[in-house]
Amino acid sequence: MDWFTESDAWLGRLVFQRMLAVLYLVAFVAAARQFRALMGERGMTPVPDFLRRAPFRKAPSVFHWRYSDRFFALWSWAGALLAAAVAAGAADAVPLGAAMAMWAVLWAMYLSIVNVGQTWYSFGWESLLLETGFLAVFLGNDDTAPPVLVMWLLRWLLFRVEFGAGLIKMRGDRCWRDLTCLYYHHETQPMPGPLSWFFHRLPKPLHRVETAANHVAQLGLPVLLFTPQPVATWAALGIAVTQLWLVLSGNFAWLNWLTVALALSAVDVPRSTGASASAAPPVWFAVLTVALTVFVAFRSYRPVRNLLSRQQLMNTSFDPLHLVNSYGAFGSVTRVRREIVIEGTDSAVASPDTVWREYEFRGKPGGVRRLPRQYAPYHLRLDWLMWFAALSPGYARSWFGPFVERLLENDPDTLRLLRRNPFPDAPPALVRARLFQYRFTTWRELRETGAWWHRTELRDFLPPTGAAPRGRR
Repeated sequence: MDWFTESDAWLGRLVFQRMLAVLYLVAFVAAARQFRALMGERGMTPVPDFLRRAPFRKAPSVFHWRYSDRFFALWSWAGALLAAAVAAGAADAVPLGAAMAMWAVLWAMYLSIVNVGQTWYSFGWESLLLETGFLAVFLGNDDTAPPVLVMWLLRWLLFRVEFGAGLIKMRGDRCWRDLTCLYYHHETQPMPGPLSWFFHRLPKPLHRVETAANHVAQLGLPVLLFTPQPVATWAALGIAVTQLWLVLSGNFAWLNWLTVALALSAVDVPRSTGASASAAPPVWFAVLTVALTVFVAFRSYRPVRNLLSRQQLMNTSFDPLHLVNSYGAFGSVTRVRREIVIEGTDSAVASPDTVWREYEFRGKPGGVRRLPRQYAPYHLRLDWLMWFAALSPGYARSWFGPFVERLLENDPDTLRLLRRNPFPDAPPALVRARLFQYRFTTWRELRETGAWWHRTELRDFLPPTGAAPRGRR
């Protein structure tokens, strides 16, 4: 079965599997640490309420069988432990069937979380992690040489991720076509990183070069993934480099790192002379791999149709198992950054003399002197949703009111999502939210004030609000 294996892909498979396992670990830890406030039994959008509305066939999850906060926590930490074991090489220390079972369990466990995650898990990288994780089930381990069909399926997935992102940009905002989008993007992206200020302050000609290079990476290099080696390897490395550039310039959870892992899976490195070769795969494994390839080819119809459509959809999953999806982001770029600033006070009545104290978030911009932090690949879900809420209150309709209620109670689970609670001893009497326009300061402003941001108040987002009487909740 020489046709079935690709011996030169051994290193690409090894690096890909280890990186994927680490990203699973990050995803499970993020779920375990954030779920209680977001969607626990007393969370902003409780899972039990969601399960009463969503049948199993539309949102398959173990939590249809049973849900409690304790069970969710055990589930998430168990997933983290399994991912850590696989990252450490456990799947290569067991027989092929057991290794496949490990990867399948990771996929099923994370699927159960995503399918009850509601708006907190509505990001494209959730589907990308699940689709990638499903393909990883069929990659084999050290007992077998890398299966060529699955290695090509990983390239097909990488192509859809990158080419889909490139097409939606060219079809979307005019600034992608005239190469000016990065005049704004570093400043207005959902969660800037510590270097975003410096990227934003690059000369405009370099921003145009950045944009042009992005088009090459997303529209040109993906096509070369299907050419003979070593061209495909160099194309994959080029994609990886552009993704690392995005890692340096912002925070996009594990999207960039997962794309890097997919790119490195396409890198071929011949084994050194005398190195032991992996055994030929068993027949049952070959049959499963062929069946997987046929399945993915059949399910690719809708993603391909979406790629070709003038009304291309962004980050779309076509089935509740998130198996063969469509990808693409930033078809449009906002020109102005808006942020919601949440404040509380001890005063029972708001007046012009009321002293308000600001809540600080971990990742999203707040205090003007605080340099943005690097959190990716960790995902701060509340911070991301706050960015969407600033774009339109409609994005926050289901959760912002409950969020404020929990601030008025000094709910410990909610406060753990924040960087600083200005009311450590007793809850505030009132909470309000104001909408500000933010921009990065200039070099001169930074030297004179030490502030990375300049902000201007626009309007109220939420007027001063107090806790409702318990009987009315």
